[in-house]
Amino acid sequence: MTLGRLRVRLTLWYAGTFAVILLLLGAGIFVAIGIQVSRRLDASLLAATSAVVRATHDLEAERASGRAADAVEELRIPDRALYLFDSSARPITPPSADDWIAAAAKVAARAGHADTVRATDNHELRLHAERFVTPSGATYIAAAVAERPAIVDQYAWLIGTFGAAALIAIVLVVLGGFLLARQSTAPVERSMEQMRRFMADAAHELRTPVAILRARSEVALAHPRDPAGDAAAFQTIEREAERLGSIVGDLLTLARADAGELPVVRESIYLDDVASQAVEAARALAEQKGVILEVGAFEEAKVLGDPNLTRRLVLIVLDNAIKYTPAKGNVRLDVMARDGRRSVIVSDTGIGIPGDQLPRIFERFYRGESARRHAEGAGLGLAIAQWIADFHGARIAVTSQSGGTRVQIDFPEGV
Repeated sequence: MTLGRLRVRLTLWYAGTFAVILLLLGAGIFVAIGIQVSRRLDASLLAATSAVVRATHDLEAERASGRAADAVEELRIPDRALYLFDSSARPITPPSADDWIAAAAKVAARAGHADTVRATDNHELRLHAERFVTPSGATYIAAAVAERPAIVDQYAWLIGTFGAAALIAIVLVVLGGFLLARQSTAPVERSMEQMRRFMADAAHELRTPVAILRARSEVALAHPRDPAGDAAAFQTIEREAERLGSIVGDLLTLARADAGELPVVRESIYLDDVASQAVEAARALAEQKGVILEVGAFEEAKVLGDPNLTRRLVLIVLDNAIKYTPAKGNVRLDVMARDGRRSVIVSDTGIGIPGDQLPRIFERFYRGESARRHAEGAGLGLAIAQWIADFHGARIAVTSQSGGTRVQIDFPEGV
């Protein structure tokens, strides 16, 4: 799947998920409003029947010979139909009632109250009936009926507003989702680009020693045996095989590091001891090239880390400094423990690194033009050094000019 299609699918997922959330939210609001309307309507029916009871009591107290029906007829409650039944659930006022209303009155006569809902094709009617006894001892049933308003009609403006807002929100989510998808896939795109470049660079670096090995082997096999010529061919093959093995080893190290499969330990170590071991390992290379390798400040510096990886980190920096320092040049190593930092500083009098190349020196297989001219290598050492530093929480700072380079590795203080 291309990244473009992935972005579209992510955007559709964002929009679809948001639309479902809005749909569920709208349905929840609709149901909540319906429940609230029904509760308010039931409360108003209860209040209407209570008004009938009070009016009947008041009429009986004011008029010794008044009819109970007069109390109901004098009441005027908008959008409420009021009924009064006798103790046998026969209608008093109005003189007739629908069967379902009369049936509810009979239930109230037996149970004391009744609540009924009657649905038709166009609307829903709700009823509340309540039995009561007047001070004179007469028993009546008061009932109130009202039509439940349609939510769609009563809250049309709210539904319309919510729908318009939801539509605008979905459009914004689509736009924002696409931007978010672009941002979220940007690291993937960079990773894919780095992977493609990494594979291309690896193939390029491996192709040269493999081609040399093949050519030297073919030449050696095509000529008659000659001790001097065979020795030269074998030396070339050995050198290229060693270079090939070094590249493959570095690639394996980086691959295992990326996968988190490289075995590492954390223990208290002293940078001065580790640096001393790295200096001894690099001294032969310095002598071979005619570079003066010297040790400056050598303070005791305790850190927490892997001794082998830390030694390799220092050795990589020393090796680079020696490679790019001409004969009779100087490479100096200092170990310092000051201001809560434990630092290894390697400075040289080499060719230096152009300023525009400094940000890229830790990229895998990256080698500047001057570096390619002055020394062999695959450009993997500093990438491994950066990984080791990151693992230890250390920071590598590189400053360079035409007269040399200074690399400072700051470790956090060990416990």
